[in-house]
Amino acid sequence: MTSEMSRRQQKPRRVSDDEVRETILNMCREVGLDGVIRPEAVAQVILPNHWQTLLKRIRLMSKQLAVAGHIVILRKGELVDPTDFKGVIRLQITRMGLSEDEEAA
Repeated sequence: MTSEMSRRQQKPRRVSDDEVRETILNMCREVGLDGVIRPEAVAQVILPNHWQTLLKRIRLMSKQLAVAGHIVILRKGELVDPTDFKGVIRLQITRMGLSEDEEAA
């Protein structure tokens, strides 16, 4: 068995909601107000070998962050309602989300 196969068969480590939230915010902050990130990229940073297992949680956390005003969710470059979206999305930081002081909310 190759080392790549054994890595894939290992159980993924537990990931906290805080880690998901902070990774989304940090990646969005890195690209700034005009940049966007893909949920898949967030998942790959957190769990490179099991990133698909995180996609639903990242979408849920993105919804929560968008409702709170920290990010916006875009589909085909247009803002979407964070409580009702489907398909391929991108995440973008807001001015409120840029402020690390707002994270305690």
